[in-house]
Amino acid sequence: MGTLRAVGFDLDGTLFDHRGSARAGASAFLGGLGLDVTEAALDAWFAAEDEQFERWRSGEISFQEQRRKRLRSVLPPLGIDVPGDDVGLDALFEDYVRAYRASWRAFPDALPLLHHLRSRGFRLGVLTNGTEEQQRDKLVRTGLDGAFDVVCTSERIGFQKPDSRAFVTLADELGVDPADCLFVGDNPAHDIAGARAAGMRAVLVDPAAGLRDVVLEEVARTRGVRHDLGREERDDHAGERAQPDE
Repeated sequence: MGTLRAVGFDLDGTLFDHRGSARAGASAFLGGLGLDVTEAALDAWFAAEDEQFERWRSGEISFQEQRRKRLRSVLPPLGIDVPGDDVGLDALFEDYVRAYRASWRAFPDALPLLHHLRSRGFRLGVLTNGTEEQQRDKLVRTGLDGAFDVVCTSERIGFQKPDSRAFVTLADELGVDPADCLFVGDNPAHDIAGARAAGMRAVLVDPAAGLRDVVLEEVARTRGVRHDLGREERDDHAGERAQPDE
């Protein structure tokens, strides 16, 4: 592997607390329709989101259509009639988007981690499956936007994760070889397998359990140093430890 010069990040579920934000937004949206917001109702909402977003990601349906299908599949079984036309469905979904946007938040240690990496001279980038407008809006509203050198949305670059070309594009825009980049994400297939197929190092994270230390440990490991509570020091025994994936 090359010399670590850049760190790329997934956005939703890695830096941005999508599930927490969406849960709060869905609760407000469904409650506004007069529904009792039960765990079963929220489970149905997220099951539809996962299914239809994946259909959009794979190119099977449009971004707007995946939103419409979510409403059609979730609301009628809960006793809510949905508009019969696309304009009405789009307007209804915007009610959810407003509630979702009002609940947007980053994971608590996301920004401190990014500032720490930047202070160490790393170039930083985001690679996210999503639309240019919404994903950039998330970065701005959560205060994460100023931390990055590059923001690659699938809509803009024309490739969806886990396509290795998406990761190569991120490296190109960061001005580094893929071998010189570590990618951080929460999805084993879309983030980790995709990054490694492109020749990057990759680390799987669970931000709900803590993001900063996991990433800094991986950065330290690839640079042959020991990370200890925010400090890095030379590790004379680096050669005795497990080497990064290649």
